[in-house]
Order: sequence, then C-alpha cells, then structure tokens
Amino acid sequence: MLGSRPSRRSFAALALGAAAALVGPVAPAVAQDTVNVRFSWKMKGEYGTCFLAQEKGLFKAAGLDVKLGEGAGAQAALGALIQGQEDIVVLPGVFALSAIQKGLPVKIVALYHPKTPVTLITWPDKPAKTPKDLAGMTVAHSVGETGTSYLDAFLRLNKVDPAAVKRTLMNAQARVPAFIQKQVDVVSVYQTNDLPIIREQHKGVDFVVMDMVEYGLAVPGMALVTSDQHLAKKPDVLKRFLKASAEAVTAAKADPMAAAQAIRKNWASPPSETAVLEQVKATVGAIPVPAGKPIGWIEEKTITDALELLKSAGEIDAPKPAATFYTNALLQP
Repeated sequence: MLGSRPSRRSFAALALGAAAALVGPVAPAVAQDTVNVRFSWKMKGEYGTCFLAQEKGLFKAAGLDVKLGEGAGAQAALGALIQGQEDIVVLPGVFALSAIQKGLPVKIVALYHPKTPVTLITWPDKPAKTPKDLAGMTVAHSVGETGTSYLDAFLRLNKVDPAAVKRTLMNAQARVPAFIQKQVDVVSVYQTNDLPIIREQHKGVDFVVMDMVEYGLAVPGMALVTSDQHLAKKPDVLKRFLKASAEAVTAAKADPMAAAQAIRKNWASPPSETAVLEQVKATVGAIPVPAGKPIGWIEEKTITDALELLKSAGEIDAPKPAATFYTNALLQP
C-alpha cells in the first residue's frame, strides 16, 4: 500500500512543532471577557480612573477586555444598558435612583461619589459666598442639571426662601457661556469638569466658589450601574471589573497625573494637562475610602437620604425600599 503524500500544511505543522520544541512550550492565550462600559457624558477628567486601569493593565490582569465609550446623557446610557448594548454605565447615582423608582430594572453596584462635588460660582463683583447671598440673584438652570435641579431643597435647607432666587431655563450647553457673558448671576458647575476649565480660561478672575456639599447638599454622584439581567448572568465578570476599577482609584489617588495623562491620550481634543489634572484631583478627592470596606461601598443611609431629597423636590412620591436601588454583593470578596 502506497503512503499518502504529505501536504504543504503538514510540512508547516511539522515545522511549527519543531520550532516549539526548540523554544519550549508556548503559554496558552488567556481568554478575556468583554465588558462594554458607557459614560453618561462626553470625556472629562472624572473618567480618568477608567483609562488609568487600561493604561496600567489592571483590566487585562483581571481577564477583562474593557471597551470604554462616551455618552449622550444618563437616559441614553441607561437605555443602552437595558437593551444589552452595555454591561456597565457610569452616571450620576441620583439619576439611577429616579429611574429605578420608575421601574427600570437596574441597580447601583458601586457609588464613588456619595456627595456630588458640585458648586455655585459667581463673579467677584457680585458674589454669593453663602446661600443667603443668592437672594435676588438669577441662576442658570437646565433640566437634569444636578446643582439647580435640587436648588429649592438646598435653599430651604439653608433657610432661604426659594421664591427669592430667580431661575432662567436654558440648554445645558448654554449655561456657562450665559454666565461668562453676565446674562445670569450664578451657574452651577462640577469641580470634576467645568470649574477647572473656567478658571484656566479666565485666569485673571477670582471667581467666588460656593461648595454646595459644605452647605448640606448630598446628591449621589458618580456611580457604576448595571442591569438586573447582567447581575444574574455575569456576576463574576462584573465583580472583577469593580475590583480592577477600585485598584485604579487607589492608583489615581497616589498619582493623579498618571490618570490625567492616560485619559488625555484617548481624548480627541483635550483641555490642557493642568485642567484635566485638576478634574482628576477633584474626582478622586471626592471618593471616600471607608474603613474596612472596599472603595465604592454603598451605605443604606446615603440611599435613603437621597430618596428623601428626591421626594422633597417633587420628583418621586413614596420611595421604594432602599434595597431596591443598590447592591454591595459585587464588592464583597
């Protein structure tokens, strides 16, 4: 019986086998789980820790192939999450609370900012140093904007009649320009986004900054949210993502410049390195490191207090039980 003639493929296989024998065994490729992450807004230093995790290989070490994408608002991000297009969305926790109250099947799985680092800024020639100074002033307001959406509650908390403060409703993108042009007296800005840029663009102006957190406004900010479906189907993948994300927060606290540089590399037209660095510093500075608990741990009181704030603002009626809105299960060992 004549033997069959070896094919070119057979020779190639033999050659590869011989090469492998010379260099030793080849380590098998490690399978990575894909995690799609959507931000609720355009690029800003607040997302620097995510890009630092990419840069330092923290996601890869956790067996994850993480895709990061910009967003167009909390509502769109949550919609993509429910449709299965995303695994995690990064958005203000207060918006997640409102959505869950309305029946959306999602949960907050990590809360980085129990209190949103939001401020009210005014010009030095017409300053508002305390909430009482806001009486008689005009504030730029847009639907869904954190600082002014809860302005009435903030004013009542500080014994200021909400009727004494005027609001001018406008598009979100028009608020800061209207303030710069002095069409309004006050604008609400995030320390993690607008404030460093405004300061850099107007270096000769010493804007008066009122930290709303210092005067009692506790609105849940940067949070990681997933769907109930993902919680049931891929808890291990999500748990690894949260662990790597927490490691990135710790790294950014130690070296905020590294996080600023990491996000700027992925930013088409970034602000200056100085402005992004200030955004990152404000972001990680507002992330608590609770004793004996992992970064991102959610306290029930934070949720119940926020629900009371939503109720006082007329956004919800009777809040659902606190456990409906969050879980710490993915943060536990």
